[in-house]
Amino acid sequence: MTVAIVLFTADLRVHDHPPLRAALSSSDEVVPLFVHDAAIEAAGFAAPNRRAFLSDCLTDLDEALRDRGGRLVVRSGSTTEEVCRVAGEVDAHEVHMAAGVSRFALLREARLRQALASAGRRLRVHDAVTTVLPPGEVTPAGRDHFAVFTPYFRRWSQVFPRSPLAAPGAVRVPSDVASEDLLSRRSVTGVSEGLATGGETEGRKRVTAWWRACLAAYEDRHDDLAGDATSRLSPHLHFGTLSPAELVHRARKAGGAGAEAFVRQLCWRDFHHQVLAARPTAAVADYRPQHDRWRSGRAASQEIAAWKEGRTGYPVVDAAMRQLSHEGWMHNRGRLLAASFLTKTLYVDWRIGARHFLDLLVDGDIANNQLNWQWMAGTGTDSRPNRVLNPVLQGKRYDPDGAYVRRWVPELDGIAGAAVHEPWKLPAPERARYDYPDPVVSLAEGRDRFQRARGRAD
Repeated sequence: MTVAIVLFTADLRVHDHPPLRAALSSSDEVVPLFVHDAAIEAAGFAAPNRRAFLSDCLTDLDEALRDRGGRLVVRSGSTTEEVCRVAGEVDAHEVHMAAGVSRFALLREARLRQALASAGRRLRVHDAVTTVLPPGEVTPAGRDHFAVFTPYFRRWSQVFPRSPLAAPGAVRVPSDVASEDLLSRRSVTGVSEGLATGGETEGRKRVTAWWRACLAAYEDRHDDLAGDATSRLSPHLHFGTLSPAELVHRARKAGGAGAEAFVRQLCWRDFHHQVLAARPTAAVADYRPQHDRWRSGRAASQEIAAWKEGRTGYPVVDAAMRQLSHEGWMHNRGRLLAASFLTKTLYVDWRIGARHFLDLLVDGDIANNQLNWQWMAGTGTDSRPNRVLNPVLQGKRYDPDGAYVRRWVPELDGIAGAAVHEPWKLPAPERARYDYPDPVVSLAEGRDRFQRARGRAD
C-alpha cells in the first residue's frame, strides 16, 4: 500500500483541489493533514476572527472528507516537524501541497523539501491552487513581474486558467494515524460579533446566491456602499474554500459586463500575489519609496486611536471602521476611503493601518492587505501616488442617501439624506443634539500637510 500526504494550508476545500486529486491518483491511501503552526501565532497572524473562521473551514473540510470515507488529520507544532512525523508514521512516499507566495510560505516549502528529501521522501508543490494563474506565469519582457495592473490584466486575460477538477468521490485514509480534536469557534475569544460563517459549503452557497442576485449588476453596483452588492467571497478566497480558477471559468461562462468586472477583481488578486512573489520585502517595506517622514507623537497617536474607533468626525470613514470592528470585514470602497484618510489626510504610516486591518480582517492576507495599503499610500504600484480621496465627496457619490453611514453610525440616524456626510454644517442647535465628534482635522489642512510632506506644495 502506497501512502501520500496532502498538506492543506490556504486551500481548505475538496472541489478543484489539484494536490488532493494528484495524491489520490498516485497512491492507495492519503492523509489529509492540517498543521496549526505555532510560528503563525508567534508572528501575530493568528487573529481571533481568522482563527474562528478557520475553525469553521476545518470542521467543514473534515465533514466533506468523511462523506467520502476519509477524515482530516490535525496536528499542532512546526509544520516541517509534524509533516515529517506523520510521514514516518504512515511511511508516506510523497507530500502534496499548494504553492504559496509569502516569505513564510516560501521558507516553509524550502524547509519541508529539505527535511523530506533527507528521509528519502518527495515534496510536490502545485501551482494555481490559491490563484488563477501562478505568479510568474505572465511577465513583461526583461522583468520578473508586472509593476502596473493594466498591462498585467491584458496579458493575464489572454491566458486561460487550468480546467477545474471535480471533487473526489472517495478518499481512503490510513486508519491508525492519530489526530487532534478540531478547534471549535466557540473556544475562540475576541471574535467580531457579526463575523460570517466559514467553510467550503458556506462559500459555495454564497456563490450560488450572489451569482443569481448580483453578478449581472456587479459592474454598476460594486462600489455601492449601502447596497452591499459585492460578493463577500474574499474570506473564502483567503482560506481557499473556493477556487479562484473555478470562479473565473464560471464567470466567463455566465458572460456579461458584471461577470467581466468580477473577473477583473480576481485578476487584481493575482496581480498582488505576483508582485509579492517577486518582491517579498513589499510586505513590510515601500515598493516605491516616497521618502515619507510619517507623523508620530501624541497628536498622531490620538488621531490614530480615533481612526481605529470610528470617531474621526468623517461619517463614511467612521462607518467603514465600525463595520470592520463588527464584522471582521469591510466593503472595498470603505477600505480605500479608510486607507486614504489615514495615510493621506492624517499622514500616518501605512504599516500602522495595515497592522490594524490584519488584526481584524477575516480575509487579511499579506499580498492583498499590504499591497492594497501601499497602493493607497502611494508607495506601491499606483501610477498616481499622490491621489487623495475626499471622504465627503466619496460618501456623497457612493452613499448618496447616507444609508451606509446611518447603518454603522447610528448616533447620526436623525440626519436625513446626504447631509449626514457633513454633520458639522448643521445649524448649531441641531448639531448639538448629536453625540458625534467634530473632524479631527480639516480636509484642507490634511491635504496641505500631505502635499508639503511629498514636496508638492505650491
